[in-house]
Amino acid sequence: MAFIQMAEHERPVSCEAGVRLGATLRIITDGRAGHEAQTLGLAEALGLGPDIRAVDPRPPYSSLAPFGPPDPRDAFAYAAPYPDIALAAGRRALPALRRLKRDSGGRVFTIYVNAPALGWNAADLIVAPRHDRLKGANVISPLTPPNRITPARLAEARAAPDPRIAVLPRPRVAMLIGGAEGVIHDLDHIAGALLQGGFGVMATPSRRTPPEVAQALRTALSGPGGFCWDGSGENPYLSILANADRLVVTGDSVNMVGEAVATGVPVHVIEPLAPRPKIRAYLAALETAGAIRIWRGPFEDWTYTPINSTPMIAARIAADFASFSS
Repeated sequence: MAFIQMAEHERPVSCEAGVRLGATLRIITDGRAGHEAQTLGLAEALGLGPDIRAVDPRPPYSSLAPFGPPDPRDAFAYAAPYPDIALAAGRRALPALRRLKRDSGGRVFTIYVNAPALGWNAADLIVAPRHDRLKGANVISPLTPPNRITPARLAEARAAPDPRIAVLPRPRVAMLIGGAEGVIHDLDHIAGALLQGGFGVMATPSRRTPPEVAQALRTALSGPGGFCWDGSGENPYLSILANADRLVVTGDSVNMVGEAVATGVPVHVIEPLAPRPKIRAYLAALETAGAIRIWRGPFEDWTYTPINSTPMIAARIAADFASFSS
């Protein structure tokens, strides 16, 4: 079993910048779960309680984003009093972030997560995944996107697992299902085979999972030793992550793969049949880092240091904000 060393810039760091800086933070969100997880993860890593303002631009503003102006009905997102820092993710949130910068007279330090179509001048600091290949002095390119997974949250979820998870036998396999591009007909068969192999199997579909795929998984995991979240009750996603001995993740979701490798548990990725070049580059980088292996049927055993770029990104935000405000 190989022990994988992380690159220096991916190593966990302590970041209590919010307490030191005494800054105020506004998050401009478009409501997408993945974008909210990224921005909230950074806020928590900075130690800042965010003022969250959700935009919902309507036509024609929604179709013009990010190049056009913000929807005037979303003016509350860029209104005074102005924060010290503003953080946004998603193209529909970017026009409001840019208007906030302009209307504040440039006094707000702006951060945009993901690669903006506008290029490097979209915000003061841009957090663009490495596989997007955006270059610039104000661009930080982490291997994985920011998230809310921390050692402390994982430990808490392990100490007090969701009752629906605690009853499952070990070893436990978690199946994290995204849009399931190109593999939709196989997931229920994989789940059934794992159950027959003696594993406890827990699955969680996402908002993008086709309904027929989610239903097939629920049927496959309806027997003893299986669990598939049906959307009722509290989302057990963190408990599933924390209490898995292995993870199987559909490779179409950059966020879910990134959250999976933050656990340190072996991650098998079901690769889409026709992955986009950026997805292929992302998965290749994680495989090179030793965190994932492409699913080919039987499980493999290996160890690796958990990969989580969130503390490193937060440290860069704190340093750049300190320079900006000095």
